[in-house]
Amino acid sequence: MKPGDSLMKHYLQFKDFRAEEYAYLFERAATIKKRFKNYEKYTPLVDRTLAMIFEKASTRTRVSFEAGMYQLGGSVVNLTTGDSQLGRAEPIEDSAKVISRMVDIVMIRTFEQTKIEAFAANSRVPVINGLTNEYHPCQILADIFTFIEHRGSIQGKVVAWVGDGNNMANTWLQAADVLGFTLHVSTPGGYEIDPQMAGVKNAACVETFNHPMDACAGAHLVTTDVWTSMGYEAENEARMKAFVDWCVDADMMAAAQPDALFMHCLPAHRGEEVEAEVIDGPQSVVWDEAENRLHAQKALMEYLVLGRIG
Repeated sequence: MKPGDSLMKHYLQFKDFRAEEYAYLFERAATIKKRFKNYEKYTPLVDRTLAMIFEKASTRTRVSFEAGMYQLGGSVVNLTTGDSQLGRAEPIEDSAKVISRMVDIVMIRTFEQTKIEAFAANSRVPVINGLTNEYHPCQILADIFTFIEHRGSIQGKVVAWVGDGNNMANTWLQAADVLGFTLHVSTPGGYEIDPQMAGVKNAACVETFNHPMDACAGAHLVTTDVWTSMGYEAENEARMKAFVDWCVDADMMAAAQPDALFMHCLPAHRGEEVEAEVIDGPQSVVWDEAENRLHAQKALMEYLVLGRIG
């Protein structure tokens, strides 16, 4: 870390960073992406190692972090449930103390937020939340970077969340609070969001709606997620019934701003949480959004390991 960045940081929730830190990260992500697109070698993390610990399956998280660390000049150690035994063969606290003496940064994708918090509390190196039941900060980091690329600053804008009050919704809540935009939320009964759990300080940053069409009205961005997240498969049949009116379709997009974007963190189920004509249509930026996990996370890792550049 450079002078002025002496305190080690973790990235466990979106609210862990301030607005000005995000402004810096989005700027760095744009610079790093431009270099990548121009085939310019940029390896600030040579001789640094990232440990990735997976207790939940992953496609985009693994590829983006692993490829990103290699592109930054570092190396990667990949641990899964079977070969890490996080919190089973030995206490999480002990695993953290051992692993963090051997690597420079750790990314964990797991179930309870308490697990990653316990790991971070005993780690000598920065820890990144690659997804927990409660939060998914790296995804929203990439989503907002994508919005900025296409539409400029998200401050003062309206984001519509349609669907489950899950880890994505919780993280959008924190982002609205930190970055100064409004989140419109519509969920079925029994699947609501909990602003208090997310630690939202400004209650005015979120509005809830019974009908998803009302949430989408005037929105600059409409976004959703699968109806049944990992770890909730036993509820799938009940969720299919409860969420039937929460499928993002052309009518909902028409209620939003004329130039509104559509996002989805993927994987998507066409005909369930979103119609094919929306996710595959001209307002959808889901592929840019997916790619930007790579660039946003490279900026994040650079910041956590080296502090501010320049």
